[in-house]
Parts: sequence; structure tokens; C-alpha cells
Amino acid sequence: MNKQDLVDAVAAKAGTSKALAAETLDALLGTITAAVAKGDSVQLIGFGAFSTGARAARVGRNPATGAEIQIPAAKTVKFTAGKAFKDAVNAS
Repeated sequence: MNKQDLVDAVAAKAGTSKALAAETLDALLGTITAAVAKGDSVQLIGFGAFSTGARAARVGRNPATGAEIQIPAAKTVKFTAGKAFKDAVNAS
């Protein structure tokens, strides 16, 4: 399912226009993105939690030359599925 399919499904389920569903979905994703980018955690009870993690700097290899390269530290995004979400996936 891509974003347009999701917009169509939400609009049909909510009985609203596709434009309003797309606007709402964009607002939701933007709000979650902004909060996680600030370092906050976003918890949707029953669905899951979005948060940040950290990846340490490390040494890697260039596959073409075999030379060592330094890979810098980076922030990562983590999603932990909630119990209700896991149960729904495992039930089907």
C-alpha cells in the first residue's frame, strides 16, 4: 500500500473527501517527524512508539578498493510496535 492507497482507504473509512484525508495524513506525518527530529518520543497507545536512537562512529571498508573509511556517528529513527498492533498482525 502506498500513500495514495492509504489516503483513499482513510477517506472511505472516515466518510470524508480524499483531499481532507490527504491533508490530515500529511499533518500527522509532519507532526511525528518534527517531534522525533527534536528528540521527543511519540507514543500511540495500541499502535506503537517512534523515537530516536544513536549509531556510534565506526570504521568501514570501501568495497571497490578495500581501503578503510571512517563512518561518522548518526541519529536513527526507531519504531516499536505496540501490543495491539502485534496481536492484529499475528491474528491474520
